[in-house]
Amino acid sequence: MSRSLRVDKGGEIYHCINRAVGRQAIFKNEKDYRLFEAVLQEIIDTTGMRILAYSLMPNHFHLVLFPQKDGDLSDFMKRITVTHTQRHRVITDTVGEGPLYQGRYKSFIIQNDNHLLTVLRYVERNPFTAQLVKNVLEWKYGSVYRRYRGTEKEKRILSSWVGDEPEDYLQFLAQPITEKEYEKIKQSEIKGAPFGDEEYVLTTVKKYNLESTLRSKGRPNRE
Repeated sequence: MSRSLRVDKGGEIYHCINRAVGRQAIFKNEKDYRLFEAVLQEIIDTTGMRILAYSLMPNHFHLVLFPQKDGDLSDFMKRITVTHTQRHRVITDTVGEGPLYQGRYKSFIIQNDNHLLTVLRYVERNPFTAQLVKNVLEWKYGSVYRRYRGTEKEKRILSSWVGDEPEDYLQFLAQPITEKEYEKIKQSEIKGAPFGDEEYVLTTVKKYNLESTLRSKGRPNRE
């Protein structure tokens, strides 16, 4: 199976996701979640990566990142997975048991308009959608909780809004993702296709040679 194409250009906004090997649970308790968040803050402080949103789930994580320079994205993601794996193995006394993550993270570029808000809502609603909590603000291991209920130190993990902060964002966040939005996000996640309106997608695909991300798998249907 061919690998999905990835772009690593500064000044673009990306949704990134990585899962555990075999979809096993990485985060089993508060200590596990806090370990990852500590690593995340450490690598942010080291690299200057801007993180707009994140959500930690039992067997994977979502990050919405805004790198400044070319190459910053892959460097950041490598640091995160390698550092977290090493510390997780030491703490759980499982050193030498192999990789913790599947390997390559998946990512796609996001258009910086309402499409970005849609992805932010998708990411920050993830624990609620998975029925881990009854309210989006109850999930402690993500950007919603840190943004609205975290201490000043905890809020430091998040970058400022890209542009003006949306009005009534919590009310917006309470609205479910539509089936059409969900399917479009999942297709971008699987194929690495840009997420935006038609003109943006076509322009970005051409700009970064991502034509293959728009092709359907398998042979074309015969008339």
